[in-house]
Amino acid sequence: MKTEWRLKVTNCDLDKISKEANISKSIAKILVNRGIKDIEEIKKFMSCSLQDMYDPFLMKDMDEGTDIIIDAIEEGKKIVIYGDYDADGVTSTFILYKALLELEANVEYYIPDREAEGYGMCIDRIQILKEEGAEVILTCDNGISAIEEVSFAKSLGMKVVVTDHHELPFFENEEKREYTIPEADAVINPKQGECKYPFKLLCGAGIAFKFVQALHMKLGIEEEKVYELIEIAGIGTICDVVDLVGENRIIAKNALNMMSKSKNIGLNALMKVLGIKDKKIKSYHIGFMIGPCINATGRLDTAALSVKLLACNDENEALSLAKTLEHLNKTRQDMTLKNVEEIIDYVENSDLKKDKVLVVYKEDVHESIAGIVAGKVREKFNVPTIILTKGKDMPKGSGRSIEEYNLFEELIKCKDLLGKFGGHPMAAGLSIEEENIDKLRRRLNENCTLTDKDLIPKIKIDKRIHLSEVNFNLIEQIEELEPFGKGNSSPFFAEKNVKIIDVKVLGKNQNTLKLICSVNNNRNIDAICFNRVEEFKEILKIKYGKQYQKIIMNPNGIKMDLIFSPMINEFNGNKKEQLRIKDFRLSN
Repeated sequence: MKTEWRLKVTNCDLDKISKEANISKSIAKILVNRGIKDIEEIKKFMSCSLQDMYDPFLMKDMDEGTDIIIDAIEEGKKIVIYGDYDADGVTSTFILYKALLELEANVEYYIPDREAEGYGMCIDRIQILKEEGAEVILTCDNGISAIEEVSFAKSLGMKVVVTDHHELPFFENEEKREYTIPEADAVINPKQGECKYPFKLLCGAGIAFKFVQALHMKLGIEEEKVYELIEIAGIGTICDVVDLVGENRIIAKNALNMMSKSKNIGLNALMKVLGIKDKKIKSYHIGFMIGPCINATGRLDTAALSVKLLACNDENEALSLAKTLEHLNKTRQDMTLKNVEEIIDYVENSDLKKDKVLVVYKEDVHESIAGIVAGKVREKFNVPTIILTKGKDMPKGSGRSIEEYNLFEELIKCKDLLGKFGGHPMAAGLSIEEENIDKLRRRLNENCTLTDKDLIPKIKIDKRIHLSEVNFNLIEQIEELEPFGKGNSSPFFAEKNVKIIDVKVLGKNQNTLKLICSVNNNRNIDAICFNRVEEFKEILKIKYGKQYQKIIMNPNGIKMDLIFSPMINEFNGNKKEQLRIKDFRLSN
């Protein structure tokens, strides 16, 4: 697929920033590209000190919420933590559960079944919890939209404390949005208009961490105790794809530092099963290995398995649970791959390939993976994509978008066709009657203002550097910017006219491209690219015709432009610099 390369331009004095912040010009350029220009802000970004976190009592209702829980502990009332089935919900549930257990609370947790109950609080479940003796409900990663459910719990005489990070629900009144919140005893969510907490982007686990921090402060527990929960909060933060800036960065960075010496038996077992126990843990390991295993339980079994793993104190039991999580994730991966391949084939051989917004109804997609499938289909075609499957009562599914298209706002324009829906600009979930699916597809495409240029993938380049600048020192400096993710993307560099002296095709499936690049004709550096072998062959075929195979066998110094991330390749105890290719093209 054709891509547009964009070199970021800055007008700042990088020499001055580099000197005053004591960082290299390359690192200064990366930070400035991300809007981090002030020297003190740069120092905070680099240090990630826990002392730079805000007072939890700045959050609206934090004082009232913690009082309710402390009173419940002292009076022996049964507290139920009402969580969610994704990685953020699991980690926030565990944080609250572990903290309350250590405070000798009468506490249990409940995570809803994804298919039977769906996201958030359920009136029938609240009734069951009441009958089982629950007197206080403490939500995490949900509750802000549970208007009716909270009212029902209150009518049963229960106390309700909501901790959540999602957007506030609203209804439109004469083209004006009226925001509303549930009438809980305390609602802790920094996105409330009256909340004075300076940082609004915490995930559910981050808010659960702040809640425990506030509890500890009230009870006079030493500050270091709450920091033991940072590594779990960091998993939720990275997996929930919130912006990794401010407090999120502090939580995530400290979590990565802690995980190599984690005391959590369950987490250690999972890292062992995944083969990363003795490695330096990076955001990649959490986002693409640990997180998907935690998420898989909520997709294919029950997310309570993941909470049980994190709370486990027996090494043998933890190892067994960790293997279960890994197996569930492999099953989920196989299901995802099969559905993605089938949907791509269907789109490419139908009229849907002309659409700028894809709406695909495939009855047998497992409801829990619709969002993952939508994301991968979007990556293939670079258009907003909604994948629908046969739900319990009506078709339901998930959508994933591109930066140029606000999916949530576009769905609002079609709300008369939908059952329930919610989300944000880049992702949404929805239910819809089957007879309305084609109507939704037509209306979204008729209303769509995306241009052909909008649909060209854009790659933002932080800096052009000569390959001679790629060394261990630069790579180590880049690693100090970890964790990478939303709001702090992994930096990309680029160079033109790179001389290629050898080409290798590797891997069991022959889908890994390895280019041997000449650096000033006096040393070489390897450049690796995954799943782009056929594309590489195609661009050679276009330029060289039938001779392209000879070029692969003997590149003879052909020149290419590369976008890449520098990295360290370690094999058999040997370390060397390497490039991870993001994109490539033949030089003009």
